[in-house]
Amino acid sequence: MTPEPSSRPNVLFVEFVLLLVAVVWGINPVIIKLGLQHLPPQPYNLARMVVACIIALAALRLSGTWRRPTRSDLWAMARISALGFFVFQIFITEGLQRTTAGNASFIMCLLPVGVMLLNKLYGLEAITRAVVVGIACSISGVVLIVLGTGKEFSLAGQHLLGTLFVLASQAGYAYYTVFSKELQARYSTYQITAGLMVFTTLLLLAATLPEAIAVRWLEVPAIAWGSVLFSGILALCVCNFLWIWGTGILGTSRVAIFNNISPVFAVITAYFLLGETFGVLQTIGAASVFAGVYITRNRDRFFQHEPGKPPSR
Repeated sequence: MTPEPSSRPNVLFVEFVLLLVAVVWGINPVIIKLGLQHLPPQPYNLARMVVACIIALAALRLSGTWRRPTRSDLWAMARISALGFFVFQIFITEGLQRTTAGNASFIMCLLPVGVMLLNKLYGLEAITRAVVVGIACSISGVVLIVLGTGKEFSLAGQHLLGTLFVLASQAGYAYYTVFSKELQARYSTYQITAGLMVFTTLLLLAATLPEAIAVRWLEVPAIAWGSVLFSGILALCVCNFLWIWGTGILGTSRVAIFNNISPVFAVITAYFLLGETFGVLQTIGAASVFAGVYITRNRDRFFQHEPGKPPSR
């Protein structure tokens, strides 16, 4: 895990780290599919969350940055876990089981929109034209990637319910992204990550205990445990640590758009591991996604700020 920075890191370094996060999250769906071949969805979710919780607590211990939280901050962490990370964990798994890959990919690329709307609603970060244009570019790119892979869009039958579940999961993740930042003025990223993992694990345990008890864990094959470890340690613990860390430096709107880079690496992974195609539409889509990130990070180069106001962050 990246050590807690003692001074403000170079912005390019932070963006490079977030790019690596997008790579891991792009590979993660393929790894999860391997695990779900041997484990039911929610017990699998619980297993990887327990792994992430253990690693986060160990990292907090080694970092030496723990401080006693106030009662109000404990409630804030519980709220962010329940309405954010827990909602995401429950609904993303259930949604992916009930809708098409095309629907899911499109809804998941709306995360930056959710973050932008929450920031606007609570007055936390200004919405600039560059952010809007960058988000529009990245969403267009994801749509082209989905169309290029031939994935179906459908709202018929259970696909509508599945799509709504995925939408709810992204609303939860947007909530977690925006409001986890409020704790960074008082606690280390290690402590915030560990706290969110602990609360979410307890909520998942309460929600999925009967299913988890029914699983014959000693008979689970090594490939499923490998999937649990990869997804729990890297995708859940390390990447969410870096996600929270990045929001404290770049701001939530600028970080959220990196979420839309993940489908690019998902398609590349599927090309090499599953033999899927990577054609012209996917290439154009990938270019559009990266263009969206470029516009967002260079907002003052594309759009002049209003007179009398400082340049946007």
